[in-house]
Amino acid sequence: MKIALLGYGKMGKAIGQAAVARGHEIALTLSSSNASILTPKLLKQADVALEVSTPQSARHHVLTCFEAGIPVVCGTTGWPESLEEIRRTCLSGGHAFLYTSNFSIGVNLFFRLNELLARLMESQPGYRPLIEETHHVHKKDAPSGTALTLVSQILDQVSRLRGWTPQEPGPSDLVPVISHREDEVPGTHRVLWKSDSDSLEVIHTAYNREGFAQGAVTAAEWILGKKGVFSMSDVLGTP
Repeated sequence: MKIALLGYGKMGKAIGQAAVARGHEIALTLSSSNASILTPKLLKQADVALEVSTPQSARHHVLTCFEAGIPVVCGTTGWPESLEEIRRTCLSGGHAFLYTSNFSIGVNLFFRLNELLARLMESQPGYRPLIEETHHVHKKDAPSGTALTLVSQILDQVSRLRGWTPQEPGPSDLVPVISHREDEVPGTHRVLWKSDSDSLEVIHTAYNREGFAQGAVTAAEWILGKKGVFSMSDVLGTP
């Protein structure tokens, strides 16, 4: 499989190493220094694109992949205002697009646990949730896309909650989502449910970027030959 890496920072490089280790070829790498070279013609030399650049570049990169007729797997967060347009364009044009706020297999299992726990908490009004995330100082968006996925899942399941706030404590119907930026932390996410009597928490801690890179390559392998809009739940078979 020939891969176009759209974004070649620390994550892009880790994905490239993981892909080569699994016998794939990196046909193209795009970074801020050569972003102007991207064209549909250039992308046609790849079988699939992995988009891990910046929120400012992601929309253009994905649409260019659609023009080239190659499937694209995107893990760039921080551009939610364009995602619905991308999904519509993908479906109307018969393209393939996979978006995730986190490639890690462990995090995607964590998402399923979060949904289940939130569903159980719908009938437990004595418990209030809090989400806390910690990442390296280079991460551009806060809260992280993963934290926003977690809070969205909770809001979908718990009717007494109506939104989120970056403050803690906050109003009882808002979920506090607290962000920390520290050194070179790959990523830690914590969901806490607290009552006056006790608390329950679920935590995912990444030790390095390898889990994200392996998940990205797995998603790229999976999407080949498919048409439609997908998520990591489709890749992992976790409804």
